[in-house]
Amino acid sequence: MFVLLLIAAGVGAYLWQRYTSFADAPLAGLEAGESLVVERGDSLPAIVRKLREAGVHQGDLVEWRALARQLGAAGKLQVGEYALEPGTSPRDLLTAMRDGKVVRRRFTIVEGWNIRELRAALSRAEELKHETTSLDDVALMKALGHPGHHPEGRFLPETYLFTRGDSDLDVLKRAHEAMEKALAAAWERRVPDSVLKTPDEMLVLASIVEKETGIAEERPRIAGLFERRLQIGMRLQTDPTVIYGLGTNYDGNLRKVHLTTDTPYNTYTRTGLPPTPIAMPGADALQAVARPQRGEELYFVAVGDGSGRHLFARTLAEHEANVQRYLQKYRQARAAERTAEPAAGAKTQERQ
Repeated sequence: MFVLLLIAAGVGAYLWQRYTSFADAPLAGLEAGESLVVERGDSLPAIVRKLREAGVHQGDLVEWRALARQLGAAGKLQVGEYALEPGTSPRDLLTAMRDGKVVRRRFTIVEGWNIRELRAALSRAEELKHETTSLDDVALMKALGHPGHHPEGRFLPETYLFTRGDSDLDVLKRAHEAMEKALAAAWERRVPDSVLKTPDEMLVLASIVEKETGIAEERPRIAGLFERRLQIGMRLQTDPTVIYGLGTNYDGNLRKVHLTTDTPYNTYTRTGLPPTPIAMPGADALQAVARPQRGEELYFVAVGDGSGRHLFARTLAEHEANVQRYLQKYRQARAAERTAEPAAGAKTQERQ
């Protein structure tokens, strides 16, 4: 009996050591970026088979079952996608599946994107289910529960987390709700004497401010300038609206004929705001339009040094002088480029 007890104790110690070694040892054969998908109806044996197919061979099914019972995960493994990063142990994996710690992916809506750019980016997001590909903009807004609304500007630029099984429509619903909340908050903070009559007008002007500058501190200044133009009935004369009106016909070069050809979005030929937003404005642009900077400036033009900044002016004469400064810097930059091109070509030939 004593010998049998010793043997039993030895076998038990060996099995316990093997079990604990299995439970906490990193799963072999994993590479960064791998994942395991648990689908509805998957049992533990089915999950272990998927691990085998992924190149993970350690642990008998009995050991996986014992670990699941110890962790309280038996019968409680949740559907979803789980990371199989190097260093993951069976205990880590079963705990994650028990607690539903699924892989969360990211989709970012960039400030200043228009609806075409947003939809194109969604179509490239392979991890999302694509439910909107066959929908035009009218059908898309109907699917989102807002029939008859124009989609431009209605989705807040932000990074949205999603999990496997989510669709592009899910992301758009969240982005639409986020924009409605951000717009409502900005509308509540607007200055009492704002020229804007509705939240939709605020959204339109914010989209123009978003496209005019990427410099945060300039946004309230440009918003104030446009507000003053609207107050006195002066045309906004902003290039981004003209470009938006050209749509896919815009080839990257804005010409004089474009500025003089009337469209609903040409703020050189029409007074007031265009009929819809021209892009997705961020929260900062909305807040800039809600609280525009006071002043007397009515004109602005790019500095022309590549910084993205602008020169502001109160009078047309000051503005024309600023335009000449811009043109001078532009011509100097072009001349420098032409000088650099032959030199670069000569160096290439010399290397050859």
